[in-house]
Amino acid sequence: MTDNQTVQAYTDAWTQSIESISELLAPLPTDAWNRATECPGWSVRDVVSHIIGVESELLGDPRPIHALPRDLPHVRNDFTRYMELPVDKRRCWTSVEVTSELEYTVIRRSRAIRNSRHSAEDMVRWPAGPLSRDVPYATLLRLRAFDVWVHEQDLRRALREPGNLDSPAALVTRDLLIDSLPKQVAKEAGVPIGSTVLFDVAGAVPFQRTVRVGAHGRGSVDESVDAAPDVQLSMDWQTFVRLCCGRVNPETALVNVVGDQELGNRVLAHLTSTP
Repeated sequence: MTDNQTVQAYTDAWTQSIESISELLAPLPTDAWNRATECPGWSVRDVVSHIIGVESELLGDPRPIHALPRDLPHVRNDFTRYMELPVDKRRCWTSVEVTSELEYTVIRRSRAIRNSRHSAEDMVRWPAGPLSRDVPYATLLRLRAFDVWVHEQDLRRALREPGNLDSPAALVTRDLLIDSLPKQVAKEAGVPIGSTVLFDVAGAVPFQRTVRVGAHGRGSVDESVDAAPDVQLSMDWQTFVRLCCGRVNPETALVNVVGDQELGNRVLAHLTSTP
């Protein structure tokens, strides 16, 4: 794809997912907003507040002035503290207030993206507290499509409303998570040089990828299927996403490990690639 097509594809993926969230929330009864999600410490309301907070910051809105409680067990470091502030600020808001702000924020962000003069390679700020950095504009849009879709699925699992598992943003998520596999396998899991790990993912977004650890200890990924990998990890698409995003305990995840069991369990324990 051309740079313009890439930007448009990421924009369309973000738009479809965030509008699906709005549609999902519209008929919710009040008590459903307090249901726990797989995001540690976050309810349905909190996940929506997080999305609003990030998109508002991208619009240039000032960060809320708010004293964050010191006894939140899921706030472990400066990054989670940064992300928690706009969430905690909205915990006393009604569902109507939250949905109204989400709708208004989506309208503003959609207009801002539509009117943006940035090219795909223009460097822009990615707001993430201590992890903030300048990234290409296309990368920012890719990260937003990924983040919104992952949180859409958090909401759908909490509300028992499955859907959009093979949406455009799901495919963006697949590619982004596959890109992270070499680092997670070679560096984080410390898989030995010369080893191969085959990921066999079934379901709404099926794929097979082999991660090889080369002579210098660096991982690489390709679409060829190794006939005799050191370990093969077979799972469904949702399990793969939940593992890579830290939503499920690797020890209880439904994964079939064939081959070197110790190596497979080590890879599973280090698949999480999001902060």
